[in-house]
Amino acid sequence: MKITQLTVYPVKSLQGIDVTQSEIHTHGLAWDRRWMLVDAHQRFVTQRQLPALATVSVALTSDSLVLSHPTVEPIAISLEEPAGNLRLVSVWDDHCKALPEGEAVSEWLEAALGEQAKGISLVRFATTFTRAVEEDFLAGGEAHTYFADGYPFLITTTGSLDALNSALVAGGNTPVPMNRFRPNIVVACDDAWQEDRWVAIKSDTYQLTLRKPCQRCKITTVDQQTGTVPTQAEPLKTLLALNTQPHLKGAHFGQNATLTAGDGGVIRVGDEVTAVPREA
Repeated sequence: MKITQLTVYPVKSLQGIDVTQSEIHTHGLAWDRRWMLVDAHQRFVTQRQLPALATVSVALTSDSLVLSHPTVEPIAISLEEPAGNLRLVSVWDDHCKALPEGEAVSEWLEAALGEQAKGISLVRFATTFTRAVEEDFLAGGEAHTYFADGYPFLITTTGSLDALNSALVAGGNTPVPMNRFRPNIVVACDDAWQEDRWVAIKSDTYQLTLRKPCQRCKITTVDQQTGTVPTQAEPLKTLLALNTQPHLKGAHFGQNATLTAGDGGVIRVGDEVTAVPREA
């Protein structure tokens, strides 16, 4: 099998950046989820509350994070950590230390997205702080991440997307692209749902251990180019019907993972990887 896609999401819930290679660390791909939007209560804001975030594109230059939107001029944010007091922000039930990026970014977001973005600010994960991954699925190990929902990596496969799209078409619905699921790593695999039977995938230089099926939410229903939400609630409705994880509640697609070998190395599109199957 081969890696066919790598995507970094520097700002949680904004558009991702497809890359041909990335440094790989225990906390995730380089620059992944280093920034996050928060409301006036310092609680994370995502496409769950504001689907229009999908219309904000992101780029990384040698010295800046650049946000772009069709209605306003781009804004560049220095990659150097901002001066200022640490702020306590929340992601789900976790409280993390972060650095605020300044009022200019908040004003830009409101200009780009309108009144719905009023009061939202951008914060950067304070790398002096460590956010641990939940211990329940680590088999006694340890892992940490930045502003991802819970795990540093999300792995999906082409075979599972093909199977889902076949079911969507059979139900009279439109197929969806992989970006609906916002994975970091896509593996070419002909057989659907095989990732649910793997312990890990590994190359000559790194190993990613699959920890937990990824339960999906309404972000999968948001068009990742237009920020619109179709009325059919797809593909979530079809995923629920497929019931790929019958022992779990909800809809699932892909696997959350942690890095268990190769910290500081490089992962590339085209890397050959081997699956380590679960014992029967």
